[in-house]
Amino acid sequence: MSIKLYCFGESGNAYKAALPLHLSGLDYEMVEVDFFGGETRSPEYRANINGMGEAPVMIDGDIRLTQSGVIQQYITDKTGKFGGNSQADKYEVLRWVLFDNHKLSSVAGPTRFLSNFLPEDKRPQQVIDFNKGRLTAAYDILNKALEGKDWLVGDGPTNADFCCCGYLFYPEPFGFDRSEWTNIDAWLGRIEGLEGYKAPYDLMPGRKSAG
Repeated sequence: MSIKLYCFGESGNAYKAALPLHLSGLDYEMVEVDFFGGETRSPEYRANINGMGEAPVMIDGDIRLTQSGVIQQYITDKTGKFGGNSQADKYEVLRWVLFDNHKLSSVAGPTRFLSNFLPEDKRPQQVIDFNKGRLTAAYDILNKALEGKDWLVGDGPTNADFCCCGYLFYPEPFGFDRSEWTNIDAWLGRIEGLEGYKAPYDLMPGRKSAG
């Protein structure tokens, strides 16, 4: 039985789980979640898929997991991939997952949504501008951490890379221009060069037009 990942193409958090799942070599199926149609807010979804009303959700037999970082760790535990090569690496990967959840994705996601998926006259520009300032600080941390390094942890791609890149491959504008961040740009290029790499909208089902 293949792993099922409930996801949708617009979700950077879902992409953080979908990309390592795809690259892991595990047998999987992407199940589209109609987020924009309200599926995650429905009583049925919350009762049967995820009581938190979120995506992604991974189901592997009797195991049901939510939150992208947890799903990433499950993939690592199942395959031995993307977790680093030592106990020290393991904790360093976790450090970056928590950094991303607190400083990067948690700001990039709402900023991208407010900037692109709301009607133009409903977009709170002051909030968007404030968030862009916070994101600039996060990009600076990430860019400096990648100075002289191919990967955030160790000598190969890990969940640290997959969590922090989650929103940075999306085409919609939300205050990130990879050409302005030399180390991030080169790092994203290395991720794109991984065998089997797919961009968010090529990997996951569904796309709604922005604007």
